[in-house]
Amino acid sequence: MGAFQIFFFLLLSCYTLTTVIAQDETGFVSSIDPKFFKRRQNTSHFRFYWHDIVSGENATSIDIVSALPEYNTTTLFGEVKIIDNPLTLGSELSSKLIGRAQGIYASTSQTELNFLMIMNFVLFEGKYNGSTISILGRNDAYEKVRELPVIGGSGIFRFAKGYAEATTHFLDTKTGDATTEYNVYVTHSI
Repeated sequence: MGAFQIFFFLLLSCYTLTTVIAQDETGFVSSIDPKFFKRRQNTSHFRFYWHDIVSGENATSIDIVSALPEYNTTTLFGEVKIIDNPLTLGSELSSKLIGRAQGIYASTSQTELNFLMIMNFVLFEGKYNGSTISILGRNDAYEKVRELPVIGGSGIFRFAKGYAEATTHFLDTKTGDATTEYNVYVTHSI
């Protein structure tokens, strides 16, 4: 063996050893280069209005499980809704549509009016078109400002983190229709 062949053999052996070390015994998991996560970060503030329309022919929030009557009905305990709610730039439903909130929320307390919110804010505008911000958390309806965690997202918001503040702007106590202002603070890679 010549010097070049020995060097090539050692180089190939090191590469093979590195590859084996980077994978676990299952063969389908491997390490990721830490530089992948060291991208420039940006924190953005989004403000929009969430329209929860539960009444009428064009409802965007539909019961998939009704409240359980044997429990305290003032809290709607057990009720589960699926949503495809408009997100608008202004507080009026007729203002510019910038996205949709798609997901589920459920009444989770027998003693208070609060909800487990599981939803994606799907955005339509500009460079955010097609990107989503994912929310999962507790929404205590009697609090003036509710804070919910941002747990991730897709597109521009891949590996996102942050929080959303929800403030009721309008509530029709007869129909249940509501408009909520959302201020979302999200840190994401650029």
